Amino acid sequence: MITIDWVSFTPLSALLGGVMIGGAAGLLMLLNGRIAGISGILGGLLGGNRRDAGWRLAFLAGLLLAPWLWMLVATLPAAVIEADYATLVVAGLLVGVGTRYGSGCTSGHGVCGLSRLSPRSLIATLSFMAAGFGTVYLIRHVVGG
Repeated sequence: MITIDWVSFTPLSALLGGVMIGGAAGLLMLLNGRIAGISGILGGLLGGNRRDAGWRLAFLAGLLLAPWLWMLVATLPAAVIEADYATLVVAGLLVGVGTRYGSGCTSGHGVCGLSRLSPRSLIATLSFMAAGFGTVYLIRHVVGG
């Protein structure tokens, strides 16, 4: 279970984050002709295509460095993950399998695909959300975790 520190949530920071994500996705599409789908970016890097490794590495480095840069100006909100490592590993593997079957991840379909009015991305995003809702319901209310 993830606990969110609602005291640290502010609509302004959420709006700023959304603008930054949308801006980055738009710029990547405009300047590079690529979708800002993290699974595709990482998969292309791991697939051995070295001619476009530079922008892929820069994009992933930005994702990893963002929290560190944020800590220079503010404190990160507290996040508590109440799951053991085995659960996290299984969940990560299931997400990976889902991105392969869905031909993309939530950032590729949910952010970029929906903004392009892609029917395939709408179905994929609805499927991601339904699977998430169903999993939480089963774990919390049926299994009792």
